[in-house]
Amino acid sequence: MTPTTTVEENSILRNLPINDFLVISAGAILGANARWVISRFAARILSPVFPCGTLFINVTGSFVVGFFMIWSSERALLDPRWRLLIVVGFCGAFTTFSSFAFETMAYFEQGQWLMMLANFISNNLLCLGAALAGMAFARAV
Repeated sequence: MTPTTTVEENSILRNLPINDFLVISAGAILGANARWVISRFAARILSPVFPCGTLFINVTGSFVVGFFMIWSSERALLDPRWRLLIVVGFCGAFTTFSSFAFETMAYFEQGQWLMMLANFISNNLLCLGAALAGMAFARAV
């Protein structure tokens, strides 16, 4: 705050919508890059046949969203911008529902019914379970 900036002016500057946009953008940059690194690593180390990276990312992202929403609103009472950074920005770019949808439909088109069902069921059940686990963990901490 410069000597000529009043407290009221400083408050207005902090509450500009562009600040929320920048916070979300910073989280999205980190989330998208984390997704890329993990996807490449999983395909190289685990299996390029089954999308393990997408599954891991979706489950982890679901856990983080469940944990952070409860922890930041019931436990830590953080500034709402932290939710924009972590949930909207990072997890929004990190989780890969569009990749999940494409990979599932690719199995469908190829007639790989078992892989399609395994991908669909594992992503849905594990992600819902991870979100619930994150919520429970946040309440227990």
